[in-house]
Amino acid sequence: MSWKAIGVFDSGVGGLTVLKEIVRALPQEDTVYLGDTARVPYGTKSPETVVRYSHQIAEFLVSRDIKLLVVACNTASAVALDSLKESFSIPIVGVIEPGARRAVAVTRSGKVAVIGTEGTVKSSAYTKAIKRLAPEVQVVSRACPLFVPLAEEGWVDNEVARLTARTYLQGLTDEGIDTLVLGCTHYPLLKPVIAEVMGPSVTLVDSAEETARTIAEILSESSLLRPAAEQGNHHYFVTDIPAGFIRVGNRFLGGRLGDVYQVSLDAYHAEKGGAEDGA
Repeated sequence: MSWKAIGVFDSGVGGLTVLKEIVRALPQEDTVYLGDTARVPYGTKSPETVVRYSHQIAEFLVSRDIKLLVVACNTASAVALDSLKESFSIPIVGVIEPGARRAVAVTRSGKVAVIGTEGTVKSSAYTKAIKRLAPEVQVVSRACPLFVPLAEEGWVDNEVARLTARTYLQGLTDEGIDTLVLGCTHYPLLKPVIAEVMGPSVTLVDSAEETARTIAEILSESSLLRPAAEQGNHHYFVTDIPAGFIRVGNRFLGGRLGDVYQVSLDAYHAEKGGAEDGA
């Protein structure tokens, strides 16, 4: 059992920041990543559609005999996590809860800001998760939609990035926040610029780092960790042509992306007889 891989999925390339932190924390583990590039973005889709997509992807990854599933997508974590946990017997980890836990742990003033895409901010998923843990914490949310194309373009350390960050974020310091949650998997690429704009008194919470920490804890407690002496292998799948994913993915992972294979989830489900039930 402990030699199985960790499955990771996202609507596109953003989840590679989560994968990067998993590999950094657990270099001995095998991983299988699926980016649903044919249907990205999820933030503009209905919750029912995102749940359906998430189940299709989870079935595909579970068929590859994974031991844990990571929903490395804020939108899918917000709307599909409970449904996935009901349908599959393996541990399933989203990116929202770990980030929320960390924010509650590090805030001193009890004032936390969350930045994310329009979809994540509208869902109030981080606010709800933080309030469940600490009802007294005040949460301010801010959508920063231009951060995603900047990250994908590699414009993370220039005047455009700085001006964009200042425009989005400067009002947050006036709110008295001391903790800022990066509520989108693309945002870690802009962390240095965001930290520069927010200043040293604001702690940045990287949901990708916290998710990797949570995964390590779960695997350790379940005795599912591979021996530390092993070296993990990493497999990548996408649902559209791989070229764009490879170009941006190399930037997100630091040039370590291996072979990327295109899969048709429709063809996979047709083969499986369209079964809707999970493991």
